[in-house]
Amino acid sequence: MIVTSEKKRIILFLAFAFGLAWLVALIVFLTGGLVNSPTIIPLPAGKITLATVLIAVFYMWSPAVAHILTRAITHEGKSGNLLRLNFRKGWKYWLAAWVLPAVLVVFGAAIFFLLFPKYFDPTLDVIQKMISSAAPGVTIAPVAILLAQLLQGIVISPLVNSLFTFGEEYGWRGYLLPKLMPLGSLKAILLSGVIWGFWHAPIIAMGHNYGFEYPGYPWTGILAMVVFTITCGTFLAWVTLRGGSVWPAVIGHAAVNGIAGIGMLVLAGNPSTLIGPLPTGLVCGLSWLAFAALLVLIPGALAPIEDQNHLV
Repeated sequence: MIVTSEKKRIILFLAFAFGLAWLVALIVFLTGGLVNSPTIIPLPAGKITLATVLIAVFYMWSPAVAHILTRAITHEGKSGNLLRLNFRKGWKYWLAAWVLPAVLVVFGAAIFFLLFPKYFDPTLDVIQKMISSAAPGVTIAPVAILLAQLLQGIVISPLVNSLFTFGEEYGWRGYLLPKLMPLGSLKAILLSGVIWGFWHAPIIAMGHNYGFEYPGYPWTGILAMVVFTITCGTFLAWVTLRGGSVWPAVIGHAAVNGIAGIGMLVLAGNPSTLIGPLPTGLVCGLSWLAFAALLVLIPGALAPIEDQNHLV
């Protein structure tokens, strides 16, 4: 059972996390949404919009800000904030956080293309068009670009993207999850996953992840995101609880973001975004669901590292 003082902290944290994020979402909506947001920096191959900056910097960092503000207001101090690296004991979970997202994303994409082979493009036309646009007249094997993107997603992206994913993980896994743990690991992970998913609701409604052209817009998109945040959140909770630190979750979340678009490079046609080829699609998310189920079935896998001595 969660004691009253902790319940108040959870409510305050959620008020900050949702209030700040949804206020940013309102600003994005009032300034053109995700589609018609004004350009801040024009680029040769695209642009950086106001919405991009507001979401990446302010929306995604709202859980971390909520964590800090809640501790300051309730005089909770820094104890138990999971910022310690704990690398010596938890290095296996750092490694798992770094590598497994790529495995799960690629496996999920493979499931999608096996079930819907008409959407797989063996000619890699998307990559060929990218090459022609970026370097006209230059001949590069599309498969080399595909492998380079895969390698970059595995090796570099977890580091680069961590600057942005820390904002979410320091809030969801670094504060909310430990506060919910008196409910039991499974309930805490499920509840935190649901909360994390619905926190995305305003930007999902503005077309993030799923666009607009899908059945049941935007509610089915929001529910699909909740399914993904529960399954992916189980993975992130595992590396946090067993690693004894929030940093493996930061790395893991960054790794997911870095490799998520790999299926788009071999895509032909326009499948429903609710099913794939991104990992937030229900079919591509089957790999995450399977891994989450495995963690639930393994005794002690989702118990905090300090509790392991008490497991039978």
